[in-house]
Amino acid sequence: MTSTSTDFKEYLFGPWKIDSDEVFTTSQHCFAFVNLKPVVPGHVLVSPKRVVARFAELDSAEVADLWCLVQRVGSAIEPYFGAQSLTLAIQDGPCAGQTVPHVHVHILPRRAGDFERNDEVYDAIDAASKDAASAHKGEHLDLDKERSVRTPAEMAAEAAQLRTLFN
Repeated sequence: MTSTSTDFKEYLFGPWKIDSDEVFTTSQHCFAFVNLKPVVPGHVLVSPKRVVARFAELDSAEVADLWCLVQRVGSAIEPYFGAQSLTLAIQDGPCAGQTVPHVHVHILPRRAGDFERNDEVYDAIDAASKDAASAHKGEHLDLDKERSVRTPAEMAAEAAQLRTLFN
C-alpha cells in the first residue's frame, strides 16, 4: 500500500531533511523522492523512513517493504519517462560508493544508447552521489557539475508530477 507524502511529518536522508514536497509516494516503512542530481531523466530514490546506514541493518519487514515500493515506483516511472528498462542500484557502504549513510535504492529509467557503454551508468551514479553530498554539505562544486544540481522548486515540480501516478 502506498500513499501521498502527507502521511509522514519528517523525512530524513542520512543527516539531511528531505522536504515533503520532494517526496512523491510512501509505504508503511519507506518513501520515494526525487533526486538532487539525477543521472538520467526520472532518476529517483527509495529509502526506509528509519535512518540506517547499511542494508543488513534493516529488519525483514523493512526489506520487503523497500523492494515492494521499488517495484511499484519502477513500474510507474519506466513508461512515464518513455524508458524500456530500469537500473536498480544500492551502494551499500562507503567502499561501494555510498556517500549518504542511509540505505537507498537508485531507480533509473533506461533507454537504448543513454550511455555509450551500459556499465558507465554506475560511474555516473557514483559521481552524482558524491556531487549531491557535497551540495548538501554546502561545499563548493565544480561549475560544470554545479549546473545540473536542481533547485528545491525544480524537485518539487517533478515530485508533484510523479505524485499523480500514485493517487
